[in-house]
Amino acid sequence: MSRLDTNRSGEMEVFIRVVERDGFSAAARDFNMTPSAISKLVGRLEDRLRVRLFNRSTRKLQLTPEGQRFYQRAVSVIADLDDAEQEAAVALCPRGHLRISINMPVGLHRLLPLVPAFRRAYPQITLDVTVSEKMVDLYEERADIAIRSGPLQSSGLIARKLGVCRMAIAASPDYLARYGTPQTVADLRDHVLIGYNFVRAKAEWPFKVDGEIVTVLPGGTIDVGDAESARHLAIAGGGIVRLGKFHIEQDVKAGRLIEILDAYYPGNGRGGVEINAVYIGGGGHLPARVRAFLDFCGENLHLK
Repeated sequence: MSRLDTNRSGEMEVFIRVVERDGFSAAARDFNMTPSAISKLVGRLEDRLRVRLFNRSTRKLQLTPEGQRFYQRAVSVIADLDDAEQEAAVALCPRGHLRISINMPVGLHRLLPLVPAFRRAYPQITLDVTVSEKMVDLYEERADIAIRSGPLQSSGLIARKLGVCRMAIAASPDYLARYGTPQTVADLRDHVLIGYNFVRAKAEWPFKVDGEIVTVLPGGTIDVGDAESARHLAIAGGGIVRLGKFHIEQDVKAGRLIEILDAYYPGNGRGGVEINAVYIGGGGHLPARVRAFLDFCGENLHLK
């Protein structure tokens, strides 16, 4: 009897392959087994778990909700097993493939410039980096780490704080010359404030006026889909923008943007946005490649 018939991790591997290959026949070819043997193995797994993992029809297999949850955990378990074996084999030298999703400002202006140094430090780790404002599902996208800005939604993910990004209000010299430089928060009512058109964006801009926190709602006249577009629009004279200081530091030095209303910007964390790395946890085991990347970011990202 094949070890895959009796070994729990082997059962998981077969189940995962059936899901990813969308059927028993394709999975059977991968394992050099018959479709019938694969079907029986999955059936025994369902009997042992006392749940139905697939809804079967003559045309296709479809995961049940229980099957989807088991698939997500199985992928994580097998990844952990692979990492444990690799670490033991190479004396804990981090290696393997690392998939990362990161938002555009941090990705373009902080992370990507660090990739060559990370690769020199960890040549056995291969990288798949996606820079996007899309809020990815780590399970669906099979990503290892997502770096996210702002408040985190409640989830089963583990978060590691990488820093707090100080924010700034800025506009181009051309815009300010045409429409005037706001001297107070109230003056913003007469200006174009560039906002965002995605739901998860924190819309309000916080200011401190006479010791109290007040907020201003941007957008309506011009909304964009990501912070990098907002930056380019502001440089072009399209309006006033709120962006991370690290995001526009070179533009300010070069005179493309001018910071305004700095005296009204709140301290004590109210004027900053927290940056976190989130990843799938469980069992207390963090893959070496994930730990290496998190540690590297913590030491080199410099988001403050």
